[in-house]
Amino acid sequence: MLADVSGLLEAVKRAAREEREASKPAHVYFGKVLAKSPLQIDVEQKMKLGEAQMILTRNVTDYVTNVNVIWETENQGGGTGEKAFEKHRHSILGQKPVIIHNALEIGDEVILLRQQEGQKFIVIDRIGGKT
Repeated sequence: MLADVSGLLEAVKRAAREEREASKPAHVYFGKVLAKSPLQIDVEQKMKLGEAQMILTRNVTDYVTNVNVIWETENQGGGTGEKAFEKHRHSILGQKPVIIHNALEIGDEVILLRQQEGQKFIVIDRIGGKT
C-alpha cells in the first residue's frame, strides 16, 4: 500500500510540474556559440544544443535578399590610349540580389527562446550585434 501512495504522490508532483511548465509557453535563455559546423551552442553553461535542437532566425543566418540600387562605377579607363579604353563610368540600376552575411561565429553570444515542452530552441539574435 505504501508503494501505491508513493506512486500516486509522484504522479501528482509530476502533474503539478507539467502544469507549471505549460503555463509558461516559452523561456528566454542566453548562450554562446561553441562551433559553427555543425552548429553548437552552450546554453547558460548548463546544456549544449546541436543543430537538430535549434530553429535559426534570419538574424543569425546568411541569406540572399533583393535591394534597389542606383550606383555609378568610378571613372576609370585602360592604359592603351585607344578611344574604347578612355576613362568612363557605368551606371548600375535596378533590383539586384545581395548576400547578407549574418551566420553565427564561434564566440557569439545569443538570445534563445525555448519552445513549450522544451524540444526546440529558437535562436533569435546575437547579443551586441555582429562586427
